[in-house]
This record gives sequence, C-alpha cells and structure tokens, in this order.
Amino acid sequence: MKDLFAKIYKDKGPLGKWASQAEGYFVFPKLEGEISNRMKFQGKDVITWSINDYLGLANNPEVRKVDAEAAAAYGSAYPMGARMMSGHTDLHEQLQNELAEFVGKEASYLLNFGYQGMVSTVDALVSKDDIIVYDVDSHACIIDGVRLHMGKRFTFKHNDIESLEKNLERATKMAEQTGGGILVISEGVFGMRGEQGKLKEIVALKKKYNFRLFVDDAHGFGTLGATGAGAGQEQGVQDEIDVYFATFAKSMASTGAFIAADKEIIDYLKYNLRSQMFAKSLQMQLVVGALKRLDMLRTMPELKQNLWKIVNALQSGLKERGFDIGSTQSCVTPVYLKGSIPEAMALVKDLRENHGIFCSIVVYPVIPKGLILLRMIPTASHTLQDVEETLEAFSAIRTRLEDGTYKRVSAKLMELMGE
Repeated sequence: MKDLFAKIYKDKGPLGKWASQAEGYFVFPKLEGEISNRMKFQGKDVITWSINDYLGLANNPEVRKVDAEAAAAYGSAYPMGARMMSGHTDLHEQLQNELAEFVGKEASYLLNFGYQGMVSTVDALVSKDDIIVYDVDSHACIIDGVRLHMGKRFTFKHNDIESLEKNLERATKMAEQTGGGILVISEGVFGMRGEQGKLKEIVALKKKYNFRLFVDDAHGFGTLGATGAGAGQEQGVQDEIDVYFATFAKSMASTGAFIAADKEIIDYLKYNLRSQMFAKSLQMQLVVGALKRLDMLRTMPELKQNLWKIVNALQSGLKERGFDIGSTQSCVTPVYLKGSIPEAMALVKDLRENHGIFCSIVVYPVIPKGLILLRMIPTASHTLQDVEETLEAFSAIRTRLEDGTYKRVSAKLMELMGE
C-alpha cells in the first residue's frame, strides 16, 4: 500500500512544479493600495488590468460609506445561523426582490458565494435519471457541479450549436429510457475568451428539444444589455433562460451571488440547496452594500457607459496594432501570443518591471501548449491614458518576444536553475 501523500511529493502538478519560481510574482501576487486603475506591486506603481471591478464601484465613496455604516450598525456576524434556521431578514428578502426585478424574473435567491452556489444549484436541479449537456469551456464551478451528478452528462464543443444538437439528440434518447429530463448549461460570457454564449441559438433549439437552460452570467451581469441585466437581455432571450445566475464579485464589487427563475423553481431550490441550507447566512453588511450597488446599477447608466468607452478604446487599439484578441464580445480582453512558459514568465516580468503594466497571465494547462494569454479586464475607473500606455507596452513586449529576447533570457534563467 502506498502512502497517500507519495504522489504529492513526486508530482506537484503542471502549475505547482513552477511554484518556486512563480509564487508571489506570477501566481499569488500581492497588489497593494486602494482598488483602482493604478495600484502598487512590489513597491512599484502599475496600471492594473486584473481586477474584476467592471463598474469601478469597489472604491466608490458612496459605496464605501454605506459599507462602513452597515458594518458599524450590524457588525460582521449578524445574522447568525443559516437562512432556514435563524439567518433570514427583511433586507435579504428586499435584495432578492430587487434582483429578480432587475433581471426580469419572478423571484431570486441569495447565495453566499458564486462558486459554492453554482455547484449546489447544479446538484439540486438534477437527479440520477436526468442528463446534463454543457459547454466544454464552462467555468470550473460548473464542471465541479456537474461532477456531483450521478447520472449521464455530455459536453458540446465550445459555442458549437451543431455539436450541442448532436448531444441533445443523444440526451433525448437517454432521457426517454431513464424517464428523466435534460439540463443545458452555458455561460452568458466565457471569462477567459470573452465570447458570449450563443444563448439565442440555444434557446431556438427549445422548439425541437425538451430541455431547461441554466446560464452563468457572472461577467455579463452589469456590463451587457440595455439596463445591464446581462447577456440574455443583450441577445433578447432573457425570458427563455430558465435559471439565471450572477455573482456580486464582479460588477457589484462585493461578495455573494444569486439565482433567479420562476417563483416555483426558486421555492424548490431554496429548500434543496445544500450549500445554503447548511451554511451561515450572507452577512448583513454585504446585503446592505449589495442593495446600494444594485441601486447604482439601476440609476447610473454612466457607469456602464464609462466602462465601454475604455473597453472599445482598448480593444480597437489592440486590433489596430495587429494583436490577436480572439472573438471577444464582452469587456474581457484576451491577448494571444506564442511562446513557452519560461518565455511567458520573462515577458510578464518585463511588462511589470519596466512598463508598469499588471495583467493576468494564463498558460498551459489552462490553454494549449505554446500559447500565452494575457487577460485584461477593463473597468470604468481606467482612463484613456492608461489605455495608451498599455498599447505602447504591448507593442514593445511583442517585439522582444518575436526577436528571441525572452527566449534567451528564459534559457539563461533555466540554466542557472539547473533545469
């Protein structure tokens, strides 16, 4: 019999093996200062493109004032206990009602965390006889929810409607045998590539197949649609989304999440969501803070307008300079480059140390080998000057990547490390 930990000592995993070189700089970095377009990284001022504060609310004076007043009034403990036992309040209900109205649904239910809530919602919606069909590029929280499913599940190729239909045919045959139903899961915006899910096309398949649609709209809520109600509103199919999910961690610059659907569906879920039934209620200062943020989303359209001014300037500027930003249809701005993991590390260090630009770096195994993804999140707090400085920096690092500078630097580093 092996020691359970033997594999850990032997293999740290595809990312973990780089920990000694990467931790504290490339992964688990420490940004300091107030959340804003410019912060400090290792004592240096940097333009930050890795904070999901889309509407710039994280450091908004009005928001901070309400947060502080709520903390003073309620502390960080109230209410104690789970919602079903002792953690339910009028303000929780008020926030749920306002969220439901905002996204055009009959009812909604608060979740303590987006990741936890998504996993639990998937688990609650299906039984062993049901079949799940989901986009292969779905977020980890969806995949982990699907893993709990004791029945069959199929993936369809990313945003590929033909692939979805083939899998719906398979799922339909299987459901006819099991007596179950079909749940299709997609995202409003895929957070890595920035592409919107093809919700309109998915909804059209309801005329031919009997399924329910569950949409994770974490990146679409607050950023897309005429009022900010998300990708479903943007594509004109919000009414056809059976269960809608969004998090407070992005446009709302806070902690928490919610699901929205017909009242009968929400009534079922709130009695069957294990992650909420057996977890402490969302703290009151977060509920009060979310009410303030939601009010600002409703009454201050200039927040979204300012965001898209920066998004359009950044994305059009990158395309004009010949950068590959994929097929993003959202604020998420990916920049694809070709190079190895060591080259990526040298490139990002140059970007941060010499150009004062901080953005997220994504490499294998999240994306295919040989690709480097620099992922940027524009926000309403960024300026056109930030955009211009970033474009100049990206042009400079691309030159060094293509002329082999980073390859030589990384090779020397690997030699010194004995790799």
